[in-house]
Amino acid sequence: MALTPIDIHNKEFSSRFRGYDIDEVNEFLDQIIKEFELLIRENRRYEELVNDMQARIDYFSSMEDTLNKSIIVAQEAAEEVKNNAQKEASLILKQAEREAYAREEEAARKEQLAEREVVQMLKKVELYRTRFRVLVDAQMELLNSTEWETIVGEPPVQTVLDDRTELAYNDDEVTRNEEQHG
Repeated sequence: MALTPIDIHNKEFSSRFRGYDIDEVNEFLDQIIKEFELLIRENRRYEELVNDMQARIDYFSSMEDTLNKSIIVAQEAAEEVKNNAQKEASLILKQAEREAYAREEEAARKEQLAEREVVQMLKKVELYRTRFRVLVDAQMELLNSTEWETIVGEPPVQTVLDDRTELAYNDDEVTRNEEQHG
């Protein structure tokens, strides 16, 4: 059981012969009571301070736990964002590769189509040239026939026609060379 100032104040001592001076003892007891009351007040104040400090420690411990949990959640969220960004980047890259491949395929297809068209055009040109040559040869044969010589006369007409044919043939050769080298 704890001793209180009231216990000290109410304490009665029995008197004996040659005992202590009662006034002196009472005065000393009063002084002890005052000091004891002061100590009790200080003790209560310190207990309140300790309780307050403990409450603060509990609060900060709780806050620390909350912050640690928040940090863990933030780290997990950051990792998830990073993983999602990597997945999305991978998907974007694959999509870009597919689109690039499709464009390359389309360009190759168009190039092949253009090459076929050029080959067909060259065949048509060659066919036209052959037909034209056959026509010109037939006309030359007709012009060189003896029937014309008798109608028009001798070589001056033939010489002019030969010169023109040679010029046309040379022009055709120049055009063909330009197409091959150009």
